[in-house]
Amino acid sequence: MVAAKTDKITGHSMGTGRRKSAVARVRVKSGSGVVTVNGRPLNEYFVNLGDQRQILDCLEACGKQESVDVQVICTGGGPSGQAGAAKMGLSRALVGMSEENFAPLRDGHFLTRDSRMKERKKYGLRGARRGVQFSKR
Repeated sequence: MVAAKTDKITGHSMGTGRRKSAVARVRVKSGSGVVTVNGRPLNEYFVNLGDQRQILDCLEACGKQESVDVQVICTGGGPSGQAGAAKMGLSRALVGMSEENFAPLRDGHFLTRDSRMKERKKYGLRGARRGVQFSKR
């Protein structure tokens, strides 16, 4: 169903999210609402408000803004791809933490994988779809 794991010893819930070529590993534990991305605060790492909003909307859908600490490790891709991957990883971790979070996250489309990827280059073409220019002479 949802790929999430809960550590029995520490009580941390972990989830992995992917978008484009970005991967985010998210760890959630009960706390005071601190969100760190690659060791930096959320608003320092994601300067775009839309990217910050993606992560905070997951917490608001479950009502956990002030009750959990979130630690995100992002690799690959760009800022928007990493924010989308973090959104999915955080949603999976929240479901792993408590099954009652599943319904609001599903209804908000936070658990849906964005499958749009870069199309590969084909042989005989200049890119994924662009062909060489035709020359009559």
